[in-house]
Amino acid sequence: MDNIIAETEETAVGVKAEAPAEKSDTKSNIFGESNIELLMDVSLRVTVELGRTRMKLAQILELQHGSVVELDRLAGDPVDIFVNDRMVAHGEVVIVDDKFGVRITEMVSPNNEKANY
Repeated sequence: MDNIIAETEETAVGVKAEAPAEKSDTKSNIFGESNIELLMDVSLRVTVELGRTRMKLAQILELQHGSVVELDRLAGDPVDIFVNDRMVAHGEVVIVDDKFGVRITEMVSPNNEKANY
């Protein structure tokens, strides 16, 4: 009888040792880098900011067709590129087939410092 109990105990230990290894492999497959493809169709709002200004309400009420609003940037200054209200890059305005576009000239790190790429 002692031999039977020893074999049963060994079998139980073997099953317990294998089960956690299978679960950790499954988690790494579910949350692995290869599943980034699931996010590739997510839409994000991209905004390009030419500049800003502050105006009094009286000045805004005087605006009409053809009015010029002066911005805080000079012509030729880089524009800021935002993704979901977070600045990600600087760029320059370009014209492609009679449409405006932006050429990215510099990526910005999360704390708004120039990123080294």
